[in-house]
Amino acid sequence: MRPRGVMAAVDPEPRTPLPRALKVVEAGCHAGVGAKIGWPYILEYGLPGVAEARETCGGSLLVADLKLADIGHVMALTASRLAGLVDAVIAHAFPGSRGALEELKRALEEAGVRLVLVVAMSHPGAGEALEPCLDKLLSIAKRVEPWGLVAPATRPELVAAARKALPEAVILSPGVGAQGAEPGDAICAGADIEIVGRAVYKAPNPEEKLREIKEMIEARCGFTS
Repeated sequence: MRPRGVMAAVDPEPRTPLPRALKVVEAGCHAGVGAKIGWPYILEYGLPGVAEARETCGGSLLVADLKLADIGHVMALTASRLAGLVDAVIAHAFPGSRGALEELKRALEEAGVRLVLVVAMSHPGAGEALEPCLDKLLSIAKRVEPWGLVAPATRPELVAAARKALPEAVILSPGVGAQGAEPGDAICAGADIEIVGRAVYKAPNPEEKLREIKEMIEARCGFTS
């Protein structure tokens, strides 16, 4: 069964105490389907901090948002540092399959980690280069057969296109809240997981805020996670 619901993005400001960041990880993993940690978290707290996030998250999804984009050997070396600590790693689709994503996927599979590919992004500038190449990026994703895709909640039509192209993929959609997408925009369009960052991270009670967003999505899209 594919996971479905909300995920907390944990991107702390510099010098944020680790317990505060872990509180948001806990919110995502207890009130939602999991948490996504990116470079701000990893550079602030290092691999010991990632291990703390793993322990806090328990059996829920912990995703490392590395947005890898290099030759396969380098991407595999980078991702290997997180083996045993995260459930999935995010990479860009545009490096292509041969000599890049195919090698990364093999390395991740050997480590028991899933691959998620970015085929579109949530910010306005994505329309300058990535978005016009959506069909090519989806074609690459079809060849690689990743566990998941990233498609933006700010552009539900791109979510729908990704769902049509790869019906079995888990679609993760960032952009809910601070970037302008409303809760439910992506899931109603075919996504599995809506990722919420600042709206949850900056809330006095992150878990309560995430539950509120989850209930809004469920009411709007007519599903129970």
